[in-house]
Amino acid sequence: MTPHQLAAKIRKLRETVPMTTDFERILTRRGIWSRSQVWYTSQRQHWLGWLKGYKGLGYYNRKDWHRSAEFVYKHIVCPPTVLWLAEASGVSKAKVAEAKRAALSATRSLPSQSSAIRRTIPWEMIEVRLDKPGGYGKEIKHAH
Repeated sequence: MTPHQLAAKIRKLRETVPMTTDFERILTRRGIWSRSQVWYTSQRQHWLGWLKGYKGLGYYNRKDWHRSAEFVYKHIVCPPTVLWLAEASGVSKAKVAEAKRAALSATRSLPSQSSAIRRTIPWEMIEVRLDKPGGYGKEIKHAH
């Protein structure tokens, strides 16, 4: 999957999802992350802005745009953004809750928290759900 294909799938997902919204509140209370310090109004908008940079220099001033969606997922370092994609794409609530706990138990650094989420929810788990119609609320029963 390319970043462009990922963006097309993300546009179809719910803008907000409950566990990610709660996660943002917790990070804000802990002084780790705050919506008031960012340019985007939702994690979906953040993803689309992040992916737009893969069409050219874009917002993030990238030099190499020939990357896979998996590469993008593995390199974004905003924990709410990483968690949102998992939750919005339909990863099981139990798995999203596990990833949220892992992030909140990690060090206060955004890269560490993002990594904790990705260790719990690898790209392959997201990709299989993005390839299925429905997204949020349409949990896939087979394990990956």
